[in-house]
Amino acid sequence: MAHEINLVPDVKSEMIKALKLRNLIFFICLITCCVAAGLMLIFGLIVGGQGLALNNKKELLSQMSLRINDYDDLSDFLTLQDQVDKLNRTADEKNLLSRTFNILLALQPTNGDVVEISDLTVNLDDSTLTFHAQADAKNEPFIDYNVLDAFKKSMNYLTYDYGTYVDKDGNDIPAYCIIENDLNGTFFAEDGQLYAYWAVEREGCAPKAEEKKEKEIQAFENGVLDNGLDVISDGVAEENVLVSGYEYEEYAGEKVVKIWRTPQFESWIKDGKMDLSGEISGVAHFESECVIYSIVKKDDKITWEKDGSKCLLAPKGEESIEISGSSNGVNDAGELMLRFDAVIKVDPKVFKFANHHMMTFGPSGSYNVTDSYTQIQNMFQERAADVEQTEEGED
Repeated sequence: MAHEINLVPDVKSEMIKALKLRNLIFFICLITCCVAAGLMLIFGLIVGGQGLALNNKKELLSQMSLRINDYDDLSDFLTLQDQVDKLNRTADEKNLLSRTFNILLALQPTNGDVVEISDLTVNLDDSTLTFHAQADAKNEPFIDYNVLDAFKKSMNYLTYDYGTYVDKDGNDIPAYCIIENDLNGTFFAEDGQLYAYWAVEREGCAPKAEEKKEKEIQAFENGVLDNGLDVISDGVAEENVLVSGYEYEEYAGEKVVKIWRTPQFESWIKDGKMDLSGEISGVAHFESECVIYSIVKKDDKITWEKDGSKCLLAPKGEESIEISGSSNGVNDAGELMLRFDAVIKVDPKVFKFANHHMMTFGPSGSYNVTDSYTQIQNMFQERAADVEQTEEGED
């Protein structure tokens, strides 16, 4: 029996290990090259596809450019479009100076004391009101400085509200379709609850159901309803023609629908038009951007609480007003009162034209529904004369 004797076992063992390592490295390199080739192929397809897509887009743009250049009135169209866009932007940025009177109404004391303004300057750029005024205490202990102090502290409780009127289906009603003030300029109110009128016969103000009704009536006259069914009889046609579902009234010679701005909690919940979360549906109503109503339970009774703190008329409270130049003075009747100068910084949103149906509220949280013209007339008086000047004149 023959036997092989390995005289250099360590050298051969190392050689075998080197061969195995070489084969492993060669295998790894082969796999790496295959993966790289696959990736290159994929990237090549992606780049080629993008190139084709870009070429197609360029061709499409060239075709569209040719069509636009062939349009003779292009310059006029672009000019008109630009002007329309500018008008929309201008309307959104427009401020209404007339809102100042609503702000002044909210500033008036509600306890019988009097604050009268003799000179007023409104700066719409920084939303400030600067005025000379005088305070006259009409309640005991008849201290005019107490009136001024209360006037300053009232800044913490002044609020405003705006929003949108919607129909029973939740569609926005254009602002020009809503009548909120009577002929005296006062907001409509009944038992302290605010409402407005929807002038449904004005152009573009008809309820959506009425518009559909008119279309179906026209289709009926043509012999076919909107749903494509032939008219079989008058009775069938009448059943298919929708009714508006609104109660109409007459106001100032116009056909109107009464819409409550103040929610009618009891009746709406009873009729299933409002749930306990405050969600309203199935009835025309006002959707406020500021006021939130929440449930308050007391002695197993449910009441609703109003929170309007989201929209403060003077955002910084007492810090929003600066009082200066306070001194004693007398009016034409010889009555003593307190003269002062004030600068009030109000929320710019109050003046924005884009914020429709704006109202302001005094410290009591309610709106004064007295004749607005009368309120404004009583708000302005000639500045009281200085006490020392009056005494010198008498001497």
